[in-house]
Amino acid sequence: MIRQLAIVLIALLTLSPALAQTAPVPAPMLDPADVRVAMETDRGLILIAVHSGKAPVTAGNFLKYVDEKRFDGAAFYRGVGAPDYGFVQGGAQNDPKRILPPIAHEPTSRTGLVHDDGALSMARYAPGSATGDFFIVLGRMPSMDANPEAPGDNQGFAVFAHVIEGLDVVKAILAAPKSATKGEGVMKGQMLETPVRIITARRVP
Repeated sequence: MIRQLAIVLIALLTLSPALAQTAPVPAPMLDPADVRVAMETDRGLILIAVHSGKAPVTAGNFLKYVDEKRFDGAAFYRGVGAPDYGFVQGGAQNDPKRILPPIAHEPTSRTGLVHDDGALSMARYAPGSATGDFFIVLGRMPSMDANPEAPGDNQGFAVFAHVIEGLDVVKAILAAPKSATKGEGVMKGQMLETPVRIITARRVP
């Protein structure tokens, strides 16, 4: 889990809040292949459009966690950034009772999706290591997108969904108090003092 968390942080460190956008979640929501998921948390409801047509592998993985109720009782446990710019992270947290095998990486250069306001994307270490931890973006974070011209690991993170209702809940999670002692190294100060529980996650018509 630590390596998955750290690589998301490394990407975020290159960002500027000046890139944040307050525009509504963009057009991918209108794709007829989208699957809607209602994620009920103890801070409120987050309604998600999962882009099964654009990111079939990653979306299918997320929906399997939903259908098998593996997110029920999990939590959002990390928040990085300012009130309207940053990300919150949650999911299986490498719990052996929750996680499924890693999935193939679907870079944004292939799916056409980007890390914009309300995007859901997979936490990972190396490409192809993502399992059941995801993060929700507030603002526009282009350095998290794939960049084939960059050196090293240039595959970015795999966007697979967007929040279509409940960004206020995401912002409340990001603003929640952080622990001064939880986390290791650069993650210290990013872990929520009290994780926000995911009560249920279910498909909706």
